[in-house]
Amino acid sequence: MRVVGVDLGERRIGVAVSDGTGTLASPRATIERNGDDTTHWTALAALVEEVGARRVVVGMPLSLNGRRGPAAHAAQADADELARLLAPRGIPVETFDERLTTVSASRSLRDAGRKGRDQRTRIDQSAAAVLLQAWLDTGRGHDDA
Repeated sequence: MRVVGVDLGERRIGVAVSDGTGTLASPRATIERNGDDTTHWTALAALVEEVGARRVVVGMPLSLNGRRGPAAHAAQADADELARLLAPRGIPVETFDERLTTVSASRSLRDAGRKGRDQRTRIDQSAAAVLLQAWLDTGRGHDDA
């Protein structure tokens, strides 16, 4: 089952996609938020359909103690909007704890020799891949949608 992972940011949305077996996540795209919610949600929904995803996993930015703060409430609202958009297509949306994914992605990019501007353009999709890989590693990527 192919799954899309989404890392929501204030300015950008990072997107990752799993392979068809639901085993390996790869960075896919970064969608810029331009102030028009319709534009970025439509772009994300088109990408979900393009790759044939059967599920979308949205990162939930919980605080380090596991509680939901303002960022988590905003992420839940975004996930709910995406779920509403994808429901007619039969594609479920769920949230998954994303604590430290951006830190992990940043470290991986730095270790790979990517710095400065190049790293900034890839951090969101890399964070989405870290999130999606963590979700896949729970074994949920092998469930029937």
